[in-house]
Amino acid sequence: MITANILNLFDQAIFYGTITVTDGRISHIQRLGPERPGEPYVLPGFVDAHVHVESSLLTPPQFARLAVVHGTVATVSDPHEIGNVLGVAGVNYMIEEGRRVPFKFMFGAPSCVPATTFETAGALIDVQDVRQLLAMKEIGYLAEMMNFPGVLHQDPDVMAKIALAKAFNKPVDGHAPGLTGDDAQRYIDAGISTDHECFTYEEGLDKARRGMHILIREGSAARNFDALIPLLSQFPAQIMFCSDDKHPDTLAEGHINQLVIRALAKGHSLWNVLRAACLNPVLHYRLPVGLLREGDPADYIVVDTLQDLRVQQTVINGQIVAEDGQSTIPDLRSEHVNQFNCSPKNPDDFAVHVTSSANSGDSANVIRVIEALDGQLITNEIQLEPKVEDGQIVPDVERDILKLVVVNRYQDVPPAVAFIKNVGLKQGAIASSVGHDSHNITAVGCDDESLCRAINLVIEAQGGLSAVAGAAAHKSDDERMSRRDFLKLTTGTSEQVLPLPVAGLMTDSDGYDVAMQYSSLDQFAKQELGSTLAAPFMTLSFMALVVIPNLKLSDKGLFDGKRFSFVPLQIVKE
Repeated sequence: MITANILNLFDQAIFYGTITVTDGRISHIQRLGPERPGEPYVLPGFVDAHVHVESSLLTPPQFARLAVVHGTVATVSDPHEIGNVLGVAGVNYMIEEGRRVPFKFMFGAPSCVPATTFETAGALIDVQDVRQLLAMKEIGYLAEMMNFPGVLHQDPDVMAKIALAKAFNKPVDGHAPGLTGDDAQRYIDAGISTDHECFTYEEGLDKARRGMHILIREGSAARNFDALIPLLSQFPAQIMFCSDDKHPDTLAEGHINQLVIRALAKGHSLWNVLRAACLNPVLHYRLPVGLLREGDPADYIVVDTLQDLRVQQTVINGQIVAEDGQSTIPDLRSEHVNQFNCSPKNPDDFAVHVTSSANSGDSANVIRVIEALDGQLITNEIQLEPKVEDGQIVPDVERDILKLVVVNRYQDVPPAVAFIKNVGLKQGAIASSVGHDSHNITAVGCDDESLCRAINLVIEAQGGLSAVAGAAAHKSDDERMSRRDFLKLTTGTSEQVLPLPVAGLMTDSDGYDVAMQYSSLDQFAKQELGSTLAAPFMTLSFMALVVIPNLKLSDKGLFDGKRFSFVPLQIVKE
């Protein structure tokens, strides 16, 4: 039994009373009187309405250990990251891992594995696989339909998957960045009810007016809270909060509770904010999560005040899972499942030779450059004259035009190479096997030697994140230092690796230790290598995500997300 101020989201009332729990459910709520300021408050637990658990770099048990401390009791989890690596077996792995802890993971059936035919994934989840998954009680919805062109053009496989979700009476999640007007209406009319990809108020308003549920996303890379939060007061029944992709360092600091606090600080109604954080996801996805009613599962949190919302206790099914900032979920090890089939690379593998034309001879062509946007998944295409040395297009560190590489990790084929601006590295390279959505190895660097080393560290670990200091920015006279000489002159660590042995995406190591390792790697990339991005590894992980415009690089080449077709790196002068 607990005695405190109790919030009733349905009546929008606060009263002082007691909650009695029997066999994990709320058996009785007794009203003792009006609200008593100064006493703790009990409210429903927070729900992340859309997240890829894999992007935390943690297995489900380790994710849960961190999340419950912040009052999160459930997630709507799309397992398409591991699905792209291991297929249905990967989805089943996430379900089984989730069962090991007292946390409410609601997994979806991945709708787009692979996301497109323009990249190489490790597995295929076809219509029959989706049917098999949707038939499972553990699968609550059809996960984000990223192939919005397929919806608009009535692709048979796409429409068959949506039809299956309707047949099983399960919601369909959306993913349609920038889609508005008649196209958005056609997308919604197909049966898709949510979107977490809105990045402007105008886009969110257009979709909300058409009846779509808008998930306000604030993750480690994509941050749309400030742009979209005005929608909450206009459409309180249609707004939810989500993180989408949350790295371990930021998860250790906070989760949905941070969005609640920020929304309240902007003057939004307590009841509207809690609808978005607690009520709307439970109702929309029909989650088995209690909402502080008699007969409900005993899922709730205890906070000190309704202003700072410091979580004193998190309870799931009547069990205390976090108390006073400490998780009570055990630190569990997991099976290391994986698929990694590429061999180490050589620096020459990343060379880009100038394409000559009849009129230009050996002069440089204009090249398409990906412009990364800090805090966004979308990118721009810009066209610039490249730096050329000995007939090769090379990184131009002074202009912040670096080399971007995607290495197919499922088979040995030549890597794809392009160029990117706004990463800000002054030396060295970073690499990652977390590369949405197919999770090939993505790397960015200032020179081919550093790129090669960073990529090979990931290959040696069979998955992970790496950062390597390089000699590109260090010269003596006009000669570039050898790597050996550079390492002799460098004090401290010249390279760092965070292994991810579970599908090359996750680790089962203690989540708080992983958060510290990731933070160290992140700071190394910023302070030692010079990246100007808020989350360089998270941003890097989306540079191969071809379903997000405008310009991305898959393992098969440079891809224009608006045209939905490949484009050449070099634009040859005529």
